[in-house]
Amino acid sequence: MDNRQSTIVSVIIPTFNEADRIVRTISCLHAAGGQHAMEIIVADGGSTDGTAALAAAAGAIVVYSERKGRAVQMNQGAARATGEMLYFLHADSVPPVDFARKIREAYLRGVTCGCYRLAFDHDHWFLHANAWFTRFNLNAFRFGDQSLFVTKAVFEKAGRFREDLYIMEDQEIIHRLKKQGRFAVLNDRVVTSARKYLDTGIYRLQGVFFVMWIFYYLGFSQARLLKLHRKWLRDTR
Repeated sequence: MDNRQSTIVSVIIPTFNEADRIVRTISCLHAAGGQHAMEIIVADGGSTDGTAALAAAAGAIVVYSERKGRAVQMNQGAARATGEMLYFLHADSVPPVDFARKIREAYLRGVTCGCYRLAFDHDHWFLHANAWFTRFNLNAFRFGDQSLFVTKAVFEKAGRFREDLYIMEDQEIIHRLKKQGRFAVLNDRVVTSARKYLDTGIYRLQGVFFVMWIFYYLGFSQARLLKLHRKWLRDTR
């Protein structure tokens, strides 16, 4: 039997004040992962609401990041991981049932990195349309809400997440990963929370995301992007 069939999947979740969701997410991971070898690592960025303690009590390995920021936290989690396959997941997202097996099956087909399609937990035509485009293997449609799996070897070879990025760190790494291995979009869907869309306004938030995407590719500095993000969305990242 190919030893890749027994590959341990290390699920890495960056968190900051996710006490209202982290236990549910970890419970869903245990249920969706089935009997396959898996470890859950929560990389916390200094939460003040008890996120880390709740995650540990729910059975996760907790890593206390040296500083806040998704890229930094995910790299810290990856450094602690013992699995050959890393699976980065947002705290408000739930992967499909049997996700670990499906990732291994993709690996057996020669896929070394990839993601799932996206779905939202709110019924709105615009969100459905937004998620529909994630089926295409185009970099423009790759964002962190879809989750990301990658072999640890390819992740390290690609240079890990860029810790100087606070905006677009999830999309930037895709370009480098594709140069190191075969990338695939799996047919199943990660269901993510629409809470930010509902809090901000569905069209407004998507508009902000689009403008930020344009500004990033026009070469705006991270400091300027972060300032605009905080101004428009009252973001605390």
